[in-house]
Amino acid sequence: MAVNRVPVLKRCRSLGMEPMVLGINKTSKRQLRRANRKMSEYGLQLREKQKAKFIYGVLEKPFRNYFDKAKKMDGMTGHNLMIILESRLDNVMFRMGFARTRMEARQIVGHKHVLVNGKQVNIPSYLVKAGDTIEIKEKHKGSVRYKAILEVTGGYSIPEWLDVDAENLKGLVKELPTRDIIEVPVDEMLIVELYSK
Repeated sequence: MAVNRVPVLKRCRSLGMEPMVLGINKTSKRQLRRANRKMSEYGLQLREKQKAKFIYGVLEKPFRNYFDKAKKMDGMTGHNLMIILESRLDNVMFRMGFARTRMEARQIVGHKHVLVNGKQVNIPSYLVKAGDTIEIKEKHKGSVRYKAILEVTGGYSIPEWLDVDAENLKGLVKELPTRDIIEVPVDEMLIVELYSK
């Protein structure tokens, strides 16, 4: 499995985004020094694609597959792409506050701690649907790990498209999100322009 080993703060700096988007509560005092060059149109498009891939932890091939899927759906391709990325199981776990970061959520799913509609799912890229219930397995609910996670994520605001029972580590996907309620600093139209070349 490919793993991105670039330090997170360094990557955030190069992409011009806050680490808090990833759930990491750290800041860097360093400033990104660039030569006095204006970024080309292609450079801007590429940076937006890299930003989306980095935020959701998706590699190039699956990201391209999501784009092709979004193109076939009704509506705007860019909005569809963001909705698909947001409805990944690892992202939904992070949004519900059952993990501090998307990477941790991915690990929890991979370790078979998660049930979707009562069935074990260990695929982080599993796409949830409206009406799905997501919960941590009963035998893991009392573990110290989840108590520590809930202490950190307790103050996070949960998106309106999710309904969460933090005490029982259970949640419901009320509906799939619309683009205007997805709070991710990505201009998906530039990604569409990049792939349309």
